[in-house]
Amino acid sequence: MYSIKEIYYTLQGEGAHTGRPAVFLRFAGCNLWTGREEDRHKAVCQFCDTDFVGTDGPGGGRFPDAESLALAVNQVWSDHTEADDNRYVVCTGGEPLLQLDKAAIDSLHAEGFLVAVETNGTQDPPPGLDWICMSPKALAPVKLMKGNELKLVFPQEQAMPDQFENMEFDHYFLQPMDGPELEENTAAAIAYCLRFPKWKLSVQTHKVIGVA
Repeated sequence: MYSIKEIYYTLQGEGAHTGRPAVFLRFAGCNLWTGREEDRHKAVCQFCDTDFVGTDGPGGGRFPDAESLALAVNQVWSDHTEADDNRYVVCTGGEPLLQLDKAAIDSLHAEGFLVAVETNGTQDPPPGLDWICMSPKALAPVKLMKGNELKLVFPQEQAMPDQFENMEFDHYFLQPMDGPELEENTAAAIAYCLRFPKWKLSVQTHKVIGVA
C-alpha cells in the first residue's frame, strides 16, 4: 500500500534538471515532522513549505500495489503530453523513501519512466533509481553518502556546506532558504558559491515563474 498526497505534471523547478517536464509523485508522510502547523515547533526541519499530509491532493489516494501506482503516474503523463519519450517522474514528499521501494521503481520503469527521488538522506535508497537528489536537514542523521545531486537549503546554522562537500555527489547546489529573509539568504548563497565554486546556485524557478 502506498499513501500518495498528489500526482501532477509540471516543470522541475530546482537543481540540475531545472526546466525539465516531469510528473511529481508526492508521497504522504515524513520522518522529520508531522506536517501539521501545531507541531512545527518540535519539527527537525523548521522551514518546510510543503503540504504532504493526507491523500487528498490531485491524483492522490491509497494505491494497493506498485502496478496501480505506476499506471496512475502514466495516466497523468498521458493526460498532458502526446510524447512517449523523455518520461521522467520525481518521487518526492514528505520523505518518499519511507514508502518508495524496488517494486514501485520497477513498475515505473516498465511504464517507460526515468525515476528520480528527492530525499532528506536519512533513509537507505532502494536499488534501481536513475537520479538521487539529497537535501540534508540540520540535526537529521544522514545515511546517504553518494548520489547525483546534493541540494542544500542555505543557510542552516548546523548544516553548513563544508559538512557535506566530501560526499560522493556529481552536483553540489546551494538553494537560498525561502521566507522573509530570502533576499539576504540569496546574497549569502551567491557569495558562498563565488568563494567556493564546487557549489552552484539553485533557484526555485517554479516560484519565480508561478507554476506548481
